[in-house]
Amino acid sequence: EILFRQPESSRLGDCPICCLPLPIPCDVQKHNCSSSPVISMHCCSQVICKGCYYANRMREREQSLPTLCPYCRHPAPKTEEAWKEETEKRRMKRLEANDPVALQELGVDHYHDGDYGSSIKCWRKAAVLGDVVSHYQMSIMYREGKGVQKDMKKAIYHAEQAAIGGDPKARYNLGCEEMNNGRIQRAVRHHIIAASLGYEKSLEVL
Repeated sequence: EILFRQPESSRLGDCPICCLPLPIPCDVQKHNCSSSPVISMHCCSQVICKGCYYANRMREREQSLPTLCPYCRHPAPKTEEAWKEETEKRRMKRLEANDPVALQELGVDHYHDGDYGSSIKCWRKAAVLGDVVSHYQMSIMYREGKGVQKDMKKAIYHAEQAAIGGDPKARYNLGCEEMNNGRIQRAVRHHIIAASLGYEKSLEVL
């Protein structure tokens, strides 16, 4: 069964610089969450771990080097205003090209602004384009009834799509759902896969 096939890695994969598995970021729905352990470079859309990002920044400061993207080496804008302007231009270009990651990020912005309806529209479109994170976000929204009518059938569908794509948090939620329904063997299989992808909550459950 494709749902229980072990992914080679989590949806994030490995950091392209240190080649270690990228840490799993927390949910956008959690307002008390600390800063993400990964960072998406706006110049090249590459996701790297914060350890590599800060190591590069320290090296540049110590050696008085210009600030460059640690992955694509694109020069960083000189001022915060220029950085915001360049970031927005790149985002608009990606949105015009229907880039699913850009749509997912825009959905996150709408969510934090309290516009759940717009966030759902962005995530739904990105999910159709194959974005795993958007499937996971949709599963949470349908489960909690934010921006859409509460629908556990759709919540589970999107969680399954995200789990197949390598999202350990979606896999954890499916395991908890199966456990609540008394299907212990299926729950254990979900948690084993999530734990193997580095999700500590599933390891604790096991």
